[in-house]
Amino acid sequence: MTRSVLLDTETTGLDPALGHRVIEIAAIELSNELPTGEFFHRLLDPGRPVPAEATAIHGFGDADLAGQPRFAEVAPELLAFLGEDPIIAHNAPFDFAFLDAELLRSGLSPLDRGRMVDTLALAKSLFPGLPNTLDALCRRFAIDLAERSTHNALLDCRLLAAVYVELTGGRQRGLVLEPASSAPLMSAVAYGDRTPRRIVPSEADQARHAAFTARLKAPLWRKD
Repeated sequence: MTRSVLLDTETTGLDPALGHRVIEIAAIELSNELPTGEFFHRLLDPGRPVPAEATAIHGFGDADLAGQPRFAEVAPELLAFLGEDPIIAHNAPFDFAFLDAELLRSGLSPLDRGRMVDTLALAKSLFPGLPNTLDALCRRFAIDLAERSTHNALLDCRLLAAVYVELTGGRQRGLVLEPASSAPLMSAVAYGDRTPRRIVPSEADQARHAAFTARLKAPLWRKD
């Protein structure tokens, strides 16, 4: 199984170099690029006021964050959840820049940029010249946006998980072709809410397939 982590942050502003801080972190564990149900989510006290224009985007004001832990307090748990696996985010350089600033402020090492997977860059390569915001991609892939009134990090992670499946061609990951005598299929948990179904052809199907392939000239699978 291939593990990765999909991540999103909300912040007090757009630039950590100007003293802006992370106020929300959400991360979802993926296995073979599909959610496992495991996630990390924390609200944070940024130690500074939240500008009204930022609150208008994510919905969090000073009162919502009062009494929440500081980043340094949750950093060990966050790093343990991230592990050493790829980190997927939409406009990933933004999230990495903020997390690196918080990690350095906490006396910890920044994230390895080699782990970064940017779904915005992936979307731009697949749909050049088209809008590739998370909202635009959800609409393009018919993913329900009814709950997205603000940029909540955990909800955005869940939406991006669905978008990522589409960007990586994952609609058919639950389709497994294997002999009927093979070991039982992996638990459906590995596929999130997508339950794998074994495809077992009947004897009649196999006979029709054999008759069809017999008409092919020198098929590659019959060559020694």
